[in-house]
Amino acid sequence: MTTDFTHQPQTEDIKVMTLKSAARRGVALGLAGCAALALSACGAGQISQTANQVAAVDGASAHSDDNTIAVRDVTVVVNDDSTASLKFTAVNQDTSESTHTLESVTVGGEQVTLSEKPKLERECTVVADSKKYIDNLTKPETGCITHISTSLENNGLALGGTKDVVFNFDNGEVTVSATIAGNLHKSGQVERTTGSESGDAHSGHSH
Repeated sequence: MTTDFTHQPQTEDIKVMTLKSAARRGVALGLAGCAALALSACGAGQISQTANQVAAVDGASAHSDDNTIAVRDVTVVVNDDSTASLKFTAVNQDTSESTHTLESVTVGGEQVTLSEKPKLERECTVVADSKKYIDNLTKPETGCITHISTSLENNGLALGGTKDVVFNFDNGEVTVSATIAGNLHKSGQVERTTGSESGDAHSGHSH
């Protein structure tokens, strides 16, 4: 009687197949592990990068109902010496060519001291900030821009909070909710912002 061993795997063949399967599984697991480590490292890098970023403080913007007056970058600032000031830019965008005057400003009902009550002709701008900052600004040779300094009582202004700021113009009021922030200017370094930038204002209302 003859036995046919043609379709029966030999012991050596079985061992070779087993080793190959194990090797394939090892490679697959190794690749998966590398991918996981890469993703982990990438995520860690993103977290580290995010942690080192400093959030910028963007001031609030508003405009009158008739869009004749716009205020931008409105921020209540607590300075390094604990005094307070109001940072903002006001623009006359009245198409009737009328001149408007900023008569007063209040923060949370408290009066803001203005170095002057500026008159704004059509397309003219007022840039306001603390006296220390304004004194270091260079007035541009062209354009209609006025720099004024502001100050207000720091009656427990809490950083990160908000206050209602009311701008009283000769033709009405513009109200905006502004963030209370720390000193926005690096010590020993002054930005040469002149207020010549333009752009659309957003949320807000007038009375």
